[in-house]
Amino acid sequence: MTSTSTATQWTRAHAGPGWLVLALACACQFMVILDASIVNVALPSIDRDLGFTPTGLAWVVNGYLLTFAGFMLLGGRAADLFGHRRMLAAGLLLFSASSLVGGLATAAEVLVAARVAQGMGAAMLAPATLAVINTSFTEQHARARAFGAWSASGGVGGMAGAIAGGAITTGLSWRWVFLINVPIGAVLIAVAMMSLAGTRTGRRESLDLTGAVTGTAGLAALIYGVMQSVDHGWTSVQVVGPALAGLLLLVVFTVVEARFAAQPMMPPRLFKIRGVAVSNGMLLLFGGIAIAMWYFTSLFLQDALGYSALQAGLGQTPAAVTFVAIARLAAALLPRTGVRPLVLAGCACFVAGFGWLAQAHADSGYVTSVLGPTLLIAVGIGLTFPTLMAAATADVPADDAGTIGGLANTASQVGGSVGLAVLATAASSRAATGAGKSSPDAALAAGYDLVFLMAAGLGLAIAAVSLLLPRQRRG
Repeated sequence: MTSTSTATQWTRAHAGPGWLVLALACACQFMVILDASIVNVALPSIDRDLGFTPTGLAWVVNGYLLTFAGFMLLGGRAADLFGHRRMLAAGLLLFSASSLVGGLATAAEVLVAARVAQGMGAAMLAPATLAVINTSFTEQHARARAFGAWSASGGVGGMAGAIAGGAITTGLSWRWVFLINVPIGAVLIAVAMMSLAGTRTGRRESLDLTGAVTGTAGLAALIYGVMQSVDHGWTSVQVVGPALAGLLLLVVFTVVEARFAAQPMMPPRLFKIRGVAVSNGMLLLFGGIAIAMWYFTSLFLQDALGYSALQAGLGQTPAAVTFVAIARLAAALLPRTGVRPLVLAGCACFVAGFGWLAQAHADSGYVTSVLGPTLLIAVGIGLTFPTLMAAATADVPADDAGTIGGLANTASQVGGSVGLAVLATAASSRAATGAGKSSPDAALAAGYDLVFLMAAGLGLAIAAVSLLLPRQRRG
């Protein structure tokens, strides 16, 4: 891209070169998604050093995911009201400071608290990165390419977690899984202050405190309840209590936003944009697709085929590379084809890939039963994820870019949390049913096969919802 064309494609939302702003947004997204998975491999070492209880150790992961998903709506609205650069820098500062505390922690409670704070920092960062892209790119082709690069960076971050976590924990210490964020965060803060303009919306608005409390608490309670279903039954008080409380709070949030809030945190008018409403619905379903692909495929490789965590991560690397390449291709195609054709093509890959993967068993070979279908699914993810993110944030006023970025990220994260709980329960039930009829490995494989069939069903559901998308102009 020449300097002349770059100048015509960027608005005053940035103060530095366009490539630097895009690199900043992608690096932040990479770091946010990386930290959702990088600690998984390090958990045994963390447990040995800090002495977690069996249930407490899970909160090293869940504490991050809970606040990340629960606070994103608030983070997105705050970015619109207080400025994208300010919120990006504040998010990086909180993320880096909590990483430092986590890396130096000598007690289990301190590490969990640091992970909770780290998730809040991530919830400030993720919507701000989307807002920066949405307000900096105005030309259709350049905007699509930016979303392709942003999506690819998140995908690579998720996949790099297992490999990087294993390498850092083995070569250095689990503490460096957190400490490495500190110098990286410092560099990114400096880049943000140099490359982003210190713009604000210009509107005299205050934060909708009632909406912020009910929306954030509702999402957090709902996600917490769903998370509890992995260890307790769906009808247990540990699940039903928080889930019902969360749903009630979200109902109150909806009523407040629609009827009473003078300056709502989530303006109802945004849902009158049909592309926004439909795309966020598809992102909710897509969260289950992503969990089935990256999380459950990794478990299948380890539990059914006997791979180590590091080997499983390497085994998924070809799919990650494919995803990155196809995401870039989808970005180039989007202005010409529109959203629906790419989504339908991706859904066809989901149905075929997961259907193929569901035929795998404990004696299956990697190349014929895992590599082929995961490459096909990765093509589907590459076609759909950047396309849905672009569609979910299209035709939105610049003043609402952070809010809509928070909504899109929340939809994907909540879909992933719910999808993880539902699919894990289904896999466990199927494996328990077959445990007395076959070997343990075969029973586990049967459970994962059910997960993959359910994921194929999610692909069909996304295809059906995509038919509600409005017709788009093509560039």
